[in-house]
Amino acid sequence: MTVSAPGPAPAGPFSQAERDAVYRAIRLRRDVRGQFRPDPINPDTLRRLLQAAHDAPSVGLSQPWNFILIRDPARKRRLHDAFSAANAEAAERFPDRKGLYSSLKLEGILESPVNLCITCDRNRGGAHVLGRTHDPATDLYSTVCAVQNLWLAARAEGIGVGWVSIFRQDALRAALDLPPHVVPVAYLCLGHVTELYEEPELQARGWGRRAPLDDLIFEDAWGRAPETP
Repeated sequence: MTVSAPGPAPAGPFSQAERDAVYRAIRLRRDVRGQFRPDPINPDTLRRLLQAAHDAPSVGLSQPWNFILIRDPARKRRLHDAFSAANAEAAERFPDRKGLYSSLKLEGILESPVNLCITCDRNRGGAHVLGRTHDPATDLYSTVCAVQNLWLAARAEGIGVGWVSIFRQDALRAALDLPPHVVPVAYLCLGHVTELYEEPELQARGWGRRAPLDDLIFEDAWGRAPETP
């Protein structure tokens, strides 16, 4: 007996209210550092966030991600120490802005109830993965899609997320016992928040500004401005 695979389903736009909610989550997503509350995340909510990440697209349906939940205080302290060492090095790279840099809180490792490392298994799917044959980095791009899915779902759930990127890779790998073929793509801090910045915090604090979209659009080739309709 042959079992037929599910076929395409009708496609169409979401309702206006649903579209508004999607765009609102995108527009109001924030990188959270110092606004975490200590109360725990409901296990069902955390499961929904992980499912949203797992629902991300991936090259060749390889699903290269894993999700390492970190709650142990001693391990979080070790990771915080690793961040602090790397952050002290990073501050020296901005001599003209060192004061502002040092005033920025760039992590919530100890304050957030849950830390999460999303990794990419470079061996997932075997030696040849459909769609990855000519660009080996597409598994990493896929994992970043999982990160963004989780981030937007978290905003909709009222959960703050902060991406901590200031680590020496060897220190991060050692703290999490990662095997050689597994890459730590995103180290995230998750928790409830009472308030969020109305604009990106680095913009609010004067570090930078979001570029106008029209300055970033080309047509047909690099540097070619789109024709005015």
